[in-house]
Amino acid sequence: MPGSLFREHAAARGPYTYEDYALLPDDGRRYELLEGEILVSPAPKTRHQMVLQKLFKMVDAWAEKGRAGTVLLAPCDMVLSPQTVLQPDLVFIARKHSGIITEDNVQGVPDLVVEVISPWSAERDRDWKRRVYERHGVPCYWIVDPEERRLTAYRRGADDFVLEAALGAGGVFRPADLPELEIDLADLWPAGR
Repeated sequence: MPGSLFREHAAARGPYTYEDYALLPDDGRRYELLEGEILVSPAPKTRHQMVLQKLFKMVDAWAEKGRAGTVLLAPCDMVLSPQTVLQPDLVFIARKHSGIITEDNVQGVPDLVVEVISPWSAERDRDWKRRVYERHGVPCYWIVDPEERRLTAYRRGADDFVLEAALGAGGVFRPADLPELEIDLADLWPAGR
């Protein structure tokens, strides 16, 4: 049984690694490995999924039109180090970096990472994950808040993230590092919710 195999293997170890993570059971839960700590997340709410679906359609249409690269949705493992394996809600990998996409996962830093926050994940996404993505050299990190109808975008500065945009419900976001992509936030939020 994979779950018991994981418990036996992990009991003798200190911080968890990708090797430990790979032994986790396929039980429908969403697992991530954040700097050696295993995190378990509940399934996202429907509003989260609707916003993610709309955002995916916008970014994917842009990527397809310009043959810019590949857009992937969670669950998809993004291996940043042996101790950090995350499943962002959406990642974009530019065509010139497509070598980091393997059959099993993404091995390295995508060009864009997006987290659509849930009430239980807000602190994790705004703080922990932002710092981890910053440390690993992620060029663009967006936090989308369906409750507040807000998009906050960071981009790589000289040494760390700098705030690129913080837009409310009706703003239009044109990310500097993704030419010709335009996110009209009025089209992102589910009607009547």
